Amino acid sequence: MSLRNAVMAALLDGAASGYDLAKAFDASVANFWMCTPQQLYRELDRMETDGLIEARTVEQERRPNKRLFSLTAAGLEALAAFTAEPHKPTAIRDELLVAVMAADSGDLEAVKASLRERKQWAEAKITRYERLKAKLLGERTEEEFLAEAERVGPYLTLLRGLSFERDNVRWCARSLTVLERRGARLDAPT
Repeated sequence: MSLRNAVMAALLDGAASGYDLAKAFDASVANFWMCTPQQLYRELDRMETDGLIEARTVEQERRPNKRLFSLTAAGLEALAAFTAEPHKPTAIRDELLVAVMAADSGDLEAVKASLRERKQWAEAKITRYERLKAKLLGERTEEEFLAEAERVGPYLTLLRGLSFERDNVRWCARSLTVLERRGARLDAPT
């Protein structure tokens, strides 16, 4: 998947500035696609050149003018074509997994510290995603939201992000328990 597909999907909610898109990525898309603001702005320029999006300038008083980006017909067609393609699962590339795999021969305390940090990070993301979920649902039940919402894709990807981070918390906790026991066993007098 390319960044441009994620940008086009984000623009399905309507026109947005680069700043708004960066915030949207941080709040929702970040659970499955990461990018820096610099990458985002470069991609917006390329997408405009390619005719996938168009920009209009909005004049503002007391603040710099901003550019609002929206999908073009070509952008909608490209996004539709992307959704029709077969999508392969992604491979996990995670340095922490390599460190855990090598923990028996490495710095066990550093690996445990990394696991604790990852667990805290995942817990913070769960809190943020739960707030976003509550905002999306409002006063509605999930069933009401799914029946009434114009778009359900953002909600479904949010559920995947929650599931992923909850699994990270469980795995980190289990790994810490195992490594604590292992460390205690190795430290025990013989």
